[in-house]
Amino acid sequence: MTDDLAAMQRFAAEGVVIDRGPGGLPRVAIDRGGATGEVFLHGATVTRWRAPGAAEVLWVSGSSRWQADAPIRGGIPVCFPWFGPHPTRGDLPAHGFARVRAWTLVVVEPLAVGARVALELGDDAATRALWPHRFRLRLEATFARELTVALTGTVDGGEVACDAALHTYLAVADVRRVALHGLAGMTFIDKVRAAERQVEGEAPLRIAGETDRVYLGTDRAVRLDDPSARRSLSFTPAGAGATVVWNPWIDKAKRMPDFGDDEWPGMICVETANAADAGWRLGATPRTMRVTIAAAATTAAR
Repeated sequence: MTDDLAAMQRFAAEGVVIDRGPGGLPRVAIDRGGATGEVFLHGATVTRWRAPGAAEVLWVSGSSRWQADAPIRGGIPVCFPWFGPHPTRGDLPAHGFARVRAWTLVVVEPLAVGARVALELGDDAATRALWPHRFRLRLEATFARELTVALTGTVDGGEVACDAALHTYLAVADVRRVALHGLAGMTFIDKVRAAERQVEGEAPLRIAGETDRVYLGTDRAVRLDDPSARRSLSFTPAGAGATVVWNPWIDKAKRMPDFGDDEWPGMICVETANAADAGWRLGATPRTMRVTIAAAATTAAR
């Protein structure tokens, strides 16, 4: 990867700016046809998306470090090649290394509304010291009337088990009032309760405390109703075997140095994942996981 902004200007276009954001980290900023978006080369992290006439959908912490050796706290970080703590080595970074690596910008395609951006990451000596495989990842983000983010991976030398997730942080008006639809009847792993397995009931999921759940089910569409913001968000996944729902609540937020103590009511993570029982197996044939997010206004608070 090159951090040469001058060289990357060949990707610039009307409504597409290549510059440096917080911490001097290179980014692609989009403002075309009423749609706005932003993706950093650091971790290939999408940090903004707004459809024409709508409000921002993604949440980013005001305490994010914006450093090359730390993940961006918010947006859509890429978790790879493991999810959560490393299964055997506590000294390795949580959620893998992809979200703290510098990716290479390879495509910017302006659209009538928004733009499509692609970035790639390959192995090197530093990644092979943590995960001894030769791999290639490609992230494509289409910022338009909907936001579509797709992660494609390959590994040389035979199939390898790994995890991957699009760790989506959403901005909400009050997490205590949101409702998640589409999870009914799904088995979930409750990480707050020592990985206890339960089955979700028929009622929409509501957040009333620290929540960290891995719902096991292939390509389940989810809708988030946010009555205080008078909008709903829909998530349509493909190639995913799990949905993760996370909010740190009060005490954990205070323990996280890159998360503001009082920010937890304004966010929730709804993550498209291949993790836990639904991990990825990557080989020479590309595999892709994808999520499309759409925002719709509601006429009245529910």
